[in-house]
Amino acid sequence: MKSKTLIFSTLIMLMMSFTSQTEDKADAQAGDFNIEEDLLLVQFDCKTDVDDLHTIAGFATLLSDADFSEIKYHAVAGAYGIQEGLYVPPNDLFQLAFGSNWTDAHNNTKAAVEKVKEIAKTTLKAEGNIWIADAGQSDFSAELIKAIQKEFPEITTKQRIHLVQHSNWNEESTSPESLKFVKKHTNYHKIPDGNEVGNGTPGFRDPDYIQWKAKINNPELIEIWQLATDLANKYNGKDGRYNNEAISAGGLDFSDLAEVCWILGLEDIRDTPHFFNLYSN
Repeated sequence: MKSKTLIFSTLIMLMMSFTSQTEDKADAQAGDFNIEEDLLLVQFDCKTDVDDLHTIAGFATLLSDADFSEIKYHAVAGAYGIQEGLYVPPNDLFQLAFGSNWTDAHNNTKAAVEKVKEIAKTTLKAEGNIWIADAGQSDFSAELIKAIQKEFPEITTKQRIHLVQHSNWNEESTSPESLKFVKKHTNYHKIPDGNEVGNGTPGFRDPDYIQWKAKINNPELIEIWQLATDLANKYNGKDGRYNNEAISAGGLDFSDLAEVCWILGLEDIRDTPHFFNLYSN
């Protein structure tokens, strides 16, 4: 009888341990991204705020650092929702910053979903997790997750796909059905807004910061930042697009990078000057 009790107790402990591990995996926290196993998807709406252009340059700056140069990532352009306004053409910047490692969802959303699903498939099959930084709305994410569920019905996306959003406006500009879907079918994290300083995530909107040229020494990054700022100045507030006042003032706004920082465990970066002090060389 004592032997049976011991076996039963052992089984209960193993089940509790497995349940705990599953719950921990489903409720991932800042910095849980596994560079060796996981995939980072950074999805930009580029409609109609030009801040995405600066965020692309900021993300490229992080990738140039030795600590993050081995990250498996993929970028998506045109991952927008139901907002009105004109698109900000980002393709030249995507090509310069990411080479061929990006997808254009603006011109063909269905093909883009299929392409990104195939990229995600490799990570999922290798037991890695998918982390999505929605630098925009979540409509594209919803379509991507539906495609993954269709091909891999055995995968619990709530545990394997982590989605990070920082903006109330982005949530409000996502179609209600898509927002409801991603909240139900992913490990959804709404973090403090990256436009503000001192709220628990980095604040990367600074109308007064003009020193990036003096900080960056890498010629490739200089070229990326120059193109990002040139395009932002060209399209900011033009033809009814949103007028980003920080950028109009000559400063920078890469607020969407707060999501990537949260995923990578860099939420202690305070603001734009702090970011460039850490990652400009």
